[in-house]
Amino acid sequence: TEELQKEIVGKTSQEKLAVIDTIVTDLLARLNTIIDLGLGYLSTERSTPSLSPGELQRLRLATQVRSNLFGVVYVMDEPSAGLHPADTAALLRALDKLKESGNSLFIVEHEPDIINHADWVIDVGPGAGFEGGEIVFSGTRNGLLKADNSITGINNVRRNNLQDVSISIPLSVITCVTGVSGSGKSSLVSQVLVELLSKVFGQQPEKVEETDVLQEVQPETISGSISGDLAALKRMVLVDQKPIGRTPRSNLATYTGLFDEVRKLFAATPLAKKRKYNAGRFSFNIAAGNCSTCSGEGFVMVELLFLPSVYAPCPTCNGQRYNKQTLEVLYKEKNIAEVLALTVDEAATFFEEDDKVLRAVHALQHVGLGYLRLGQPATELSGGEAQRIKLATELQRNSNGQTIYILDEPTTGLHPHDVHKLLQQLHLLADKGNTVVLVEHDMDVLATADHVIDIGPGAGNKGGRIVFTGAPAQLVKAKESITGKYLAKHMDGGRRG
Repeated sequence: TEELQKEIVGKTSQEKLAVIDTIVTDLLARLNTIIDLGLGYLSTERSTPSLSPGELQRLRLATQVRSNLFGVVYVMDEPSAGLHPADTAALLRALDKLKESGNSLFIVEHEPDIINHADWVIDVGPGAGFEGGEIVFSGTRNGLLKADNSITGINNVRRNNLQDVSISIPLSVITCVTGVSGSGKSSLVSQVLVELLSKVFGQQPEKVEETDVLQEVQPETISGSISGDLAALKRMVLVDQKPIGRTPRSNLATYTGLFDEVRKLFAATPLAKKRKYNAGRFSFNIAAGNCSTCSGEGFVMVELLFLPSVYAPCPTCNGQRYNKQTLEVLYKEKNIAEVLALTVDEAATFFEEDDKVLRAVHALQHVGLGYLRLGQPATELSGGEAQRIKLATELQRNSNGQTIYILDEPTTGLHPHDVHKLLQQLHLLADKGNTVVLVEHDMDVLATADHVIDIGPGAGNKGGRIVFTGAPAQLVKAKESITGKYLAKHMDGGRRG
């Protein structure tokens, strides 16, 4: 600030100089907040599509820290999602600043460090879906601990901050790529590895559906090649957190293929055969079977003068989406709308005699989604739920052990109890001979991985290189690895427990 003042003094009046000093002081304070949140490595021209979800969320948080607002209630949904433990401390400092300014913070969170830092903890459960919804505990952290029901090879890659990076990924095991936020792990795996494998297998990478016209410039991989025994791989599956559908017509049952089998069961009932109803009749997307008033949407739009339109349940079908004739067909004393209202756990009992339906249902249960309804619209699902639905769909397949699965932070939004369930399924994929590559910060995942690649040691220009490759037990001994220090604490805490 002093150098800037010396440069412009003499050229500018004292009044203008005072204004400039105020602007520069505020600018530096904002930059310091961004740096304190662990984002000092970002360049000012960095396009937002190239930022990770954690980086974007922390940028938004930085604007609130400097807003000077007080008496505001901030509601945050998993602000630590995608953060390395080393970055959590900076997040906690920012949250403390908001609280000290006279604001209240309500945070949905699973990260133990955030929970330990909270002034008051509300634990909801004890299970998920219909098995939850109860306040298990409300009080200080110390009281929570006493609550009984709480279960609380790529070569020469150059992209973003990655400069001439080469790694080896062993086949038929679980490899976890980790590092502090901004170290380059997502660039390496979710971007470069996916692009290179897509070319090898002739697969088309997913296109970005919504792009800001001011942000159309996407980062490019300057160099990089893939090598090794690719004959052992026939297919790549990217299991990300993008929605499984953009409209309520897409739901859990339709995406997993479970609904096809359910409709066949209804078409095989005596009444359906008598009326010559085929399986298509029981789709809410077909005019013959759906409600003519709402066209199978289950709701209608109500236009209001001078106000935004609102949606209300269809007065004809009462939100059931089907016409009266279709709903008259029953399977085990339930119509098709009542079956779609079942949770996955309820469906496991209802369809216990049908192996094809049970295969999909059990896969959903194994990834911790037993609480979701079969007909739950895609628009009501979180990113983590969508990702696990995609994983469950893959678990139904008859695996030949020639697939590489790539998952970017699959534990985002998961309770530690559900992380354990997810790990069981990932290890099951690897046991069948498949290759699993994860970008992850969760210490439980790192500790159980077969192989770890740590990128860093820092973020931005201070990262982008391989700090460590090998077994988790050896990572804790890597002096340059920030992750290794946190993994050592985690393992030591597990041994003491």
